[in-house]
Amino acid sequence: LSPGRSSMASLIVVTEHEEEMDVPGGEGFGDGRKLHLSGRKLSLQERPQPARSPGHGDGANQRFIYPSLPYSPVTSPHSSPRLPRRPTVESNRVSITGLQDCVQLNQYKLKDEIGKGSYGVVKLAYNEDDNTYYAMKVLSKKKLMRQAGFPRRPPPRGAKAASEGCLQPRGPIEQVYQEIAILKKLDHPNVVKLVEVLDDPSEDHLYMVFELVKQGPVMEIPTLKPLSEDQARFYFQDLIKGIEYLHYQKIIHRDIKPSNLLVGEDGHVKIADFGVSNEFKGADALLTNTVGTPAFMAPETLSETRKIFSGKALDVWAMGITLYCFVFGQCPFMDERILSLHNKIKTQTLEFPDQPEVTDFLKDLITRMLDKNPETRISVPEIKLHPWVTKNGAELLPTEDENCTLVEVTEEEVENSVKHIPSLATVILVKTMIRKRSFGNPFEGSKREERALSSSGNLLP
Repeated sequence: LSPGRSSMASLIVVTEHEEEMDVPGGEGFGDGRKLHLSGRKLSLQERPQPARSPGHGDGANQRFIYPSLPYSPVTSPHSSPRLPRRPTVESNRVSITGLQDCVQLNQYKLKDEIGKGSYGVVKLAYNEDDNTYYAMKVLSKKKLMRQAGFPRRPPPRGAKAASEGCLQPRGPIEQVYQEIAILKKLDHPNVVKLVEVLDDPSEDHLYMVFELVKQGPVMEIPTLKPLSEDQARFYFQDLIKGIEYLHYQKIIHRDIKPSNLLVGEDGHVKIADFGVSNEFKGADALLTNTVGTPAFMAPETLSETRKIFSGKALDVWAMGITLYCFVFGQCPFMDERILSLHNKIKTQTLEFPDQPEVTDFLKDLITRMLDKNPETRISVPEIKLHPWVTKNGAELLPTEDENCTLVEVTEEEVENSVKHIPSLATVILVKTMIRKRSFGNPFEGSKREERALSSSGNLLP
């Protein structure tokens, strides 16, 4: 792999066999490129685990961010060179038409299914207005609400202090709209973008249009071909800038891993999949529940005694596991059994393989990121200044002011965060998708093994 490579695996790995998919209709991909679907099944190494609380329920102090990808027409002052993005077009009416070879939703032609996640499916969507392909998620709001813990159980004892660190939701539907409004306004070259949201308030379906990142995940794990230190540094610098931006916007990602880092056409990394993220207020998120991918979970989330933990420190731990994967091709803590894996994460000493050889600076950074004590674990501002990251001062990262612009949303923006679709039109769309075998039922097989969007690895290498 190299920063300037021209092709990679696909954006979303979901199938049980290898196949290449021609882009239907031929529009948009004039160079004849194909979407490639990998056949790797997921296990605990890269399969996100459902939200659970370590003994006291979900806790009332957390807000989940459901959409997988954020977008905004507002540009960051440190945005990389790219074409200006138009603001999201809002309309009062949404038309749905069942065509012979596809379903049309407004200006989008919904084509082949390219992904499947915990809450619905992802379809390749062609926008006739701008001649561009997007990824459209068809989501189940009921499943989103269950993930958020609605209806909630009573808050755990001792959660009063934590309530100061996370925003209190106003209600399930209002919370979703609030989060969508925020994510639509985010814009950073290292964060994948949400373009548009269509919703039928009286039905279960939510349609989300995302930027399509064609070159796919930065790597699959396990791999016998890890990245060189220079390649790892290039991608890790992008990850740092993206995480700093999200934390600045008071968002904790909670599922950082190589398969959620997608490579754009410019060779830079974009953070994807915000399915288990949290929004917070104050200096840090104070969390009580356990979510994410098992092999990337921080030890404090698995503790039987610690009930409240820092959100920012969780992301730093996952960044450390990810950096370890970059250079060694596998996770540092591995086991076939989930309980044994948890025990190793909590108690096993970090070790580095003899091969490939890496610098002491890199070992020092990884060791400080994988400090089992979150209170002494290195922070993102400290990571930015680490000599391995900056190449001993030769590659300084932008300041926080250069990298970040605070995003705020008004009540009006929350109200207009989605386009409402008439109920009858939604029924037509869903029935058409069920009727056409090429599309299938959007929520069929929900009891089967659910795969995480943009995931491509296993529980254990």
